[in-house]
Amino acid sequence: MTQPTGQGGLSGGGAGVQAGASRRVLPATRQSVTHKFSVGNHEGYLTVGLDEQGRPGEIFIKMSKEGSTMSGMCQAFCRAFSLALQYGLSLEDAVVRFKGMRFEPMGMTSNPDIPEAMSIVDYVARFLEREFAQRE
Repeated sequence: MTQPTGQGGLSGGGAGVQAGASRRVLPATRQSVTHKFSVGNHEGYLTVGLDEQGRPGEIFIKMSKEGSTMSGMCQAFCRAFSLALQYGLSLEDAVVRFKGMRFEPMGMTSNPDIPEAMSIVDYVARFLEREFAQRE
């Protein structure tokens, strides 16, 4: 199901979402994937809500220190990333915009496929790319 935005969408130069884009609403009951991770000394859980075709349509990050600045920033990132996907930005285009962002916490991860990350945002983008980009 889609909803018209009535606004200009999420265009940011080049590829993106066109003005008047419709929001893809995920089903009330949906599949998800939850992944436990750590970056530096910070642990968290990434949950990816999937649409009917198994494509990511929303993400949530739950950090171990609820109410912290880090937790709040992760929530803001997830909300923006999820809305971008729901308004039609491809996973690949979304990942490109967040991969490589460098800020604390950074360092070793608990994932042997992504041994180091430059930030939690970098880790999440790279994880989503590895797990889901080939499905779209």
